[in-house]
Amino acid sequence: MSLKDALTDEAKKPAIVEDCLQLIDAEVKDKGGLSGMAIKTGYKAVQGIKPGFVKKVVTDLLPEFAEALEPLSVEAESKGVRTSQYFQQHSGRVADALLAITDGKAERSTNGLVKGTYKRLRPAAKKNVESAVPRLADLIETHSA
Repeated sequence: MSLKDALTDEAKKPAIVEDCLQLIDAEVKDKGGLSGMAIKTGYKAVQGIKPGFVKKVVTDLLPEFAEALEPLSVEAESKGVRTSQYFQQHSGRVADALLAITDGKAERSTNGLVKGTYKRLRPAAKKNVESAVPRLADLIETHSA
């Protein structure tokens, strides 16, 4: 089964989304310093837009993220490397693939709070996504088995 098929399997989707939400919460919690404070404040603001907003965004983005990560998964398979290991070795490419999607979504957003928060946090986003890749790789390995 391809990574895309595994991550978009309707039977698995609720568990995958919940694990993604836990991953996001853990990553935000782990951030420190001034940039961490900005991330925590921005995340709290986005969570306050309406109940379930972050969950809906994760649910909506999951198929696009799966599509974006599929080529890296295929590369890993062709090299005989576990996808999770390959993602960690290529965390910059993983981050770029995911951020290309969120950049487009933020650009098209009509919600000023979402747009403004994304714009403020975007300069450090690649570094933050790269630091989340080990957790993401574990999540993917769990749900693509």
